[in-house]
Amino acid sequence: MTATPWTRKHIISLEDFTIDEYDAVLTTASSFKSVLKSRTKKVPALQGQVVANMFFEPSTRTRSSFELAAKRLSADILNFAPGTSSLTKGETILDTAKTYWAMGANIMVIRHSNSGVPLNVAMEMDRLNSGVSIFNGGDGLHQHPSQALLDLFTICSLLDEKNPQLSLLKGKKVAIVGDILHSRVARSNINSLLAGGCEVHLAAPPTLLPSLFLETINSSQKECLFVHWHLKPALENADFVMTLRLQKERMTDYLLPSLREYHQLFGITHERLQWCNPEVKVLHPGPVNRGVELSSELMDDGKYSLIGEQVTNGVAVRMALLYLIGN
Repeated sequence: MTATPWTRKHIISLEDFTIDEYDAVLTTASSFKSVLKSRTKKVPALQGQVVANMFFEPSTRTRSSFELAAKRLSADILNFAPGTSSLTKGETILDTAKTYWAMGANIMVIRHSNSGVPLNVAMEMDRLNSGVSIFNGGDGLHQHPSQALLDLFTICSLLDEKNPQLSLLKGKKVAIVGDILHSRVARSNINSLLAGGCEVHLAAPPTLLPSLFLETINSSQKECLFVHWHLKPALENADFVMTLRLQKERMTDYLLPSLREYHQLFGITHERLQWCNPEVKVLHPGPVNRGVELSSELMDDGKYSLIGEQVTNGVAVRMALLYLIGN
């Protein structure tokens, strides 16, 4: 496990993560990935602790991954279902959180469609001196820390499987393509990649990447962040390409003429990867709209696609994160 002391009680955003914290997550995740490859696949690190998964919006990968991670750490699980909860009777989110605290929850993983909900719950838990740690499982258009950290671990492990570190990213070019405007994943990834010394190139139609977007990014390395409204300059000599799902459920206006036209202009295919570094790899947080963000052939091509590896690494990374804030 990590030898670096961990002092962070809540994980809400990557905007203020330090290099030591990134490396602590990467090192700890690497240890747990070895555990997951063993015969037992389970450790007693969080035995006796309770992890509450409070997902107020739909999720498959993140929720299942956190649940499996908690079980692999021997924690007890409380799963929250908003449709059958007291929220339907008028109970507030803070009162729901206090109820889970009263039941003995030590860690709450909170996912909500509104930005700031996990932070507000964390502030209330601190005010009550509850000792409860809050993990942001994705909030509105704000942040999705665990997804960005598993993406980071996937890239760094590819560069050095035995010793993944943030410094491995220095000088790498990463292209992030897709619905950047509505993506909390993009915001978290930008924070982590810039912290590692990457050159980050964003590419999307102007409606999904407004010129003022850079003003929303909190980073001291913004000079390494570039915006493109055409795909080719973003992909040229890129070492990694991160594609993002078109989040139609968050689009309140008609921002695209059609999905077909989007794919013709910004879809990632084998042909377009020829603009990149010959060893380029492709990532996607899922779920993928086949034939829109990625061609089906590329998505299933193990030579380029890291999508399956991302899902596998998600459990190890979330084990690391629960372990760090749980201890």
